[in-house]
Amino acid sequence: MSNLIVCAGGNENFYFAKALGIGMIQSSIKLSELCIKENPPKIIFVGTCGLYDKGELLQIYHSSHAFNIEFSSIKDKFYSPIKNEINLNVSYETFKNYKTNSSNYICQNKKAAQEFAKLGLELENMEFFSILCVAKNFGIEAEAFLCATNFCDENAHSLFIKNQEEAKKRLTLFLQEKNII
Repeated sequence: MSNLIVCAGGNENFYFAKALGIGMIQSSIKLSELCIKENPPKIIFVGTCGLYDKGELLQIYHSSHAFNIEFSSIKDKFYSPIKNEINLNVSYETFKNYKTNSSNYICQNKKAAQEFAKLGLELENMEFFSILCVAKNFGIEAEAFLCATNFCDENAHSLFIKNQEEAKKRLTLFLQEKNII
């Protein structure tokens, strides 16, 4: 049985990955269906991410630790009874495990990004929290390899558009070199 490699889809497709849908809801539904059908030993999510504070654009980041923290909760105006952290502790000696935040919205405000960074969050990807939640529910290992396209600031969307194709190429080459695909 082989690992299940998945991506968000939309304009972020990879020839070697199954598209799940954009955002946490679509991706969790589709991934649940795939887990029932295929029962994979491991889920590998591939895609792009934004950086909250530090890091290099077009660098590959590894994560098996995700959060679902919305900006409203940082400002102490809202709360949620839902557990908002999941860590599957997939460890590789060669990869640092970065903390990824998933939100229903893309951060494009430098001050907000700095608030997320103060919490120890490093990366932003819309789907990854739901990927880990589904994996945990099915008792399956999961991890992500994400290529940074932008910093989470006022230029987030334009940099994402500018760097997305190059990020997908670099991510594909990285996965080939590591014999993941």
